[in-house]
Amino acid sequence: MAKPDRARGLTLIYTGDGKGKTTAALGLAVRAIGRGKRVLMLQFIKSPDRTYGERNTFERLGIEMVQTGVGFTWTKTPQEHREALGLAWELAKEKISSGEYELIILDELNNALAIDRFPIDDVLTVHDVVETILNRPHGLHIVITGRSAKPELLEIADLVTEMQAVKHYYDEGIPAVLGIEV
Repeated sequence: MAKPDRARGLTLIYTGDGKGKTTAALGLAVRAIGRGKRVLMLQFIKSPDRTYGERNTFERLGIEMVQTGVGFTWTKTPQEHREALGLAWELAKEKISSGEYELIILDELNNALAIDRFPIDDVLTVHDVVETILNRPHGLHIVITGRSAKPELLEIADLVTEMQAVKHYYDEGIPAVLGIEV
């Protein structure tokens, strides 16, 4: 029996309705950089026009982060989102195939793939995501976060963690807290 290839590169998915998906990925990025790994985080929904705590921290740590989105789907026109998603996915494919990184986080890619307010299949398809992941360079770990992970991604993943919401202060009317969500 052949020994499993620990260095092949894993696909990890953090999904579900609970809080903590991006936070788990951030923790992996910190762990990887601490081991001398080259890390990239691409955020598919968050806009570079806003400041997020993780971006500030990653700049200090030397972790590359690119925010490719234009915000929530209800804040811009469908065409603006479609354009941003198309450019983000092209960038992701380029970075994945580059061989430059050992860990790439595709933050909120699941959310992007789950958009149903407007068509996205011509700029971002689950089939293309699966093919890109399956054909990535040896040794590249890929983390995908966001709600509503597609079954096709769950099938090829090596690890799937579903965050479950049990209780949340949003339900009490407390909005996003600086240092906790942003």
